[in-house]
Amino acid sequence: MELTGKIIAVLPERGGTSARTGSEWKLGQYVLETMDQFPRKMCFEVFGTDRIQQFNIQLGEILTVSFDIDAHEYQGRWFNSIRAFRVDRTAPGTTAPAPSVEPFGATAAPQQATPAPSAAPADLTAGAPFAASEGDDLPF
Repeated sequence: MELTGKIIAVLPERGGTSARTGSEWKLGQYVLETMDQFPRKMCFEVFGTDRIQQFNIQLGEILTVSFDIDAHEYQGRWFNSIRAFRVDRTAPGTTAPAPSVEPFGATAAPQQATPAPSAAPADLTAGAPFAASEGDDLPF
């Protein structure tokens, strides 16, 4: 999945030592806000010192983030994990592209062009009732 938006928060890095392997680890967390009509916020993480340095995410940047969503259980509770695996920068001064995914439950209706209204209809006069044509078989 991917989402485009502005980085509105850079949270402090967390780190530690793996109990299983004994190696050091680091985790960076960031908050991205979409630039839709109704903006959404998403907190995502970047795992690993090399990726944190490679992505070099800064406050205020406009990015397109590709991420994986996963969940895990810990002591009977479930937690979501949103991890970025690719970050693409949007050129300065450009706006984010429109989202390509419709919200859940939304149906896309085909758009039909409607002609611009003219000043006055040519075939109707003000106050005149509509006349039924002889070939019209409508009951009303």
